[in-house]
Amino acid sequence: MNKETNECVACQGVQGAFSHLAAKQIFPQREIRFYSTFEMTLEAVLQKQAAYAVLPVENSVAGRVADMHRLLGNLSLYVCGEYFLRICHCLLGIPRTDLNRIRVVRSHVQALSQCRNFLQSLNVKTETAANTAQAAQEIVALDREDTAAVASRTAAELYGLKILREGIEDSALNTTRFWILSRTPAADVDPDKAVTSFVFWVKNKPAVLYKCLGGFATNGIDLLRLESFMDPDRFLTSAGFLVDVAAHGESPAFHRAMEELAFFSERIKILGTYPTDPYRAEMKTQREEVPE
Repeated sequence: MNKETNECVACQGVQGAFSHLAAKQIFPQREIRFYSTFEMTLEAVLQKQAAYAVLPVENSVAGRVADMHRLLGNLSLYVCGEYFLRICHCLLGIPRTDLNRIRVVRSHVQALSQCRNFLQSLNVKTETAANTAQAAQEIVALDREDTAAVASRTAAELYGLKILREGIEDSALNTTRFWILSRTPAADVDPDKAVTSFVFWVKNKPAVLYKCLGGFATNGIDLLRLESFMDPDRFLTSAGFLVDVAAHGESPAFHRAMEELAFFSERIKILGTYPTDPYRAEMKTQREEVPE
C-alpha cells in the first residue's frame, strides 16, 4: 500500500456532493476518492484503500441519514471526529432554461425534504437520485428545459449548470452533521470537549429504556442524541438505540453509567470517543444570547 493511497479520504457520491464539500473542508490537503454507496465507502477504509471516510449521519431538518446506525453496528471502524456543514441548496437547470419552465426536480431524498416548502410552491414533481451532485450530472445528460436538480453551488460550477434559485432550503440553519471514521480510535481527546457515540440493544422488559438511561442521569452525563431503530432479525422483540453523550469513553462517570446500561442490555457497541466540533459551542452561545 503506497503512502498516497493510504492517506486519501473516502466519501459517498461524486464531485460537488455535500459529502465532498465536507471532506474537502476537513481534509483540504488530501485526495478525495468517491464510492457509490455507504457500504463501499466504509469498506474502502476497512480494506486500507483510504485512511478515513466522511459520511453524513443527521440533518437538522430531515433527521437521521438512513442505515448509518445499522452499518456501523457491524463494522470494525471508529468514529474519530464530527463536522457540521451548513447546507445551502440551489435549484439548478441547464443554461437555456428558466424557473417558470421547471416541472420536475431531482435530488437526494434528504435534499428534497429540506426544500419541501419551496418545491411545493413551484408545484413540481420530485424524483429521487443517489445524491445531490449525481442529480446535477443527470440534469446535464437529460438536457431538458423542464427538469432541474437540487444541489450545491459547487455542483453548478462543476457541471456547467445555471442557478435558477439559491438558498431554497426551508430552514436558515439547515445543517448536516458528518462523522469521520477510521480504523483506529481518536487519540488525546480532551475530556472536557469529548463526545462518545455507541449503539445498544435492549432486553425485552417493562420500562427497560428508562432503566438503561438512569445511569447517565445519576452520573451527570448529558445525552446529546437518542434515536431508536429496529433490528430486522429481532423485529418486535428487541429495539436498538443510537446514542451520543457528552462524556469521554474512559471517564469514571461514563464507565459507571455503562455498567448500569449493560445490566439491562443485550449488546453494546462503542462507536468512538472524539472531539466536539466547535459548532456545538457556537450554537449554544447563540441560544443563550436570544432573549426569552
